[in-house]
Amino acid sequence: MKRRKFLARGATLAIGVTAPIAAAKASEKATSRSPILTIAHITDVHIRPEENIPNRAIDWLRVVKNHKPDFYLNGGDSIHDASYDEVSRERTLEQWEAWDQFRAEIKDSKVYSCIGNHDPWWDAPAKEDEMYGKPYVVKRLNIPAPYYSFDEKGWHFIILDGNHEGISLGGVQMKWLEDDLASLPSNTPTLIMSHFPITSITNALVGGQHSDHKELKTLFYKHKDKVRVCLSGHQHLLDRAWYNDVHYFCNGALSGFWWGDGDDQSAGKQYYLETPPGFAILKLYSDGTIENKYFPMV
Repeated sequence: MKRRKFLARGATLAIGVTAPIAAAKASEKATSRSPILTIAHITDVHIRPEENIPNRAIDWLRVVKNHKPDFYLNGGDSIHDASYDEVSRERTLEQWEAWDQFRAEIKDSKVYSCIGNHDPWWDAPAKEDEMYGKPYVVKRLNIPAPYYSFDEKGWHFIILDGNHEGISLGGVQMKWLEDDLASLPSNTPTLIMSHFPITSITNALVGGQHSDHKELKTLFYKHKDKVRVCLSGHQHLLDRAWYNDVHYFCNGALSGFWWGDGDDQSAGKQYYLETPPGFAILKLYSDGTIENKYFPMV
């Protein structure tokens, strides 16, 4: 799926939220005990070799490491861009080499990634080329498939691939998601990550969310005892939405304004609109409550 423009736009800065319904009581309860998981959510790294970006990105990744997360969720657009026409093989490879340098900083940590729209190389000479499309991204990110799920300490995690027609899951993946949720025991707290927002305030500003969001909303309501939170990136903006007891967090971008200083609409240096570059730390509790806090880097 080719993109002609960066669909990355604005929101307000921050901060920690708990779920589900009785938010105030849940927050009070959560602060009196320890989370069972601490997770770092980084997204839209957009790494490339120019402008000392690998070293700048690694410096910021070291700040993330200081939070001692149990593992990392990487929300996609790991490399700057391989998706446009006339991107060469060499250019694609040098971006992935920069990603490998970045990833080596946390080589001993688990990183669960999803595929961003800028990650696949579509301008290969043939579809049979080993670097064409999403299978090569799966290989470079060291993930099992374009979409998958896993379990950690009583929580279930689902990683989606929204790179289908109109920003959607497509029929096969939607059926897989239905089956995956149906297979879970009742009241299994579940976190879902997609590169693109499923439901987002930013969509009213700039578009860019899942076109199948109504179908997903209906599915999540069917499994309202399970689905607790949905994470996304893509917009380079920060927002949160809450609907049917599901929290939707769009957690900015580590690259901010694609590692640039910004433009005349930027609220500050490296901001995209009103959102600074940054990352989120999530704290997950055994009863399904969750905290999401955004840490701006400038």
